Amino acid sequence: MPYKAKKPCAYPGCAKLATGRYCEEHQKQEAKRYNRYDRNPDSNKRYGRTWKQIRAAFLSANPLCVMCKEDGRLTPATLAHHKIKLTDGGTNDWENMMALCQECHSRLHAGQGDYF
Repeated sequence: MPYKAKKPCAYPGCAKLATGRYCEEHQKQEAKRYNRYDRNPDSNKRYGRTWKQIRAAFLSANPLCVMCKEDGRLTPATLAHHKIKLTDGGTNDWENMMALCQECHSRLHAGQGDYF
């Protein structure tokens, strides 16, 4: 399958081409700015360094999207989704997580009314 054409980085004054919104250099800066100023401080506590290690281990053990696999497709999982949200008393135990691709994760949250 062909790749999408690269677009200019959205960071003001940057002329580099990027596959996403920002080039690699500015993507890190934008993530840092978002975590510092726009993200809920409680989320930063729940999704810190420990969570990144748990997520990496979980996704390496579960490399395929669960929902796509049920539909007969083999799609790489990129996100670890909590079945019971941490804010609702869920934990980071593997039994409470499922491996999903970005599309299935967005569809799941949209169905729950979490986005927009």
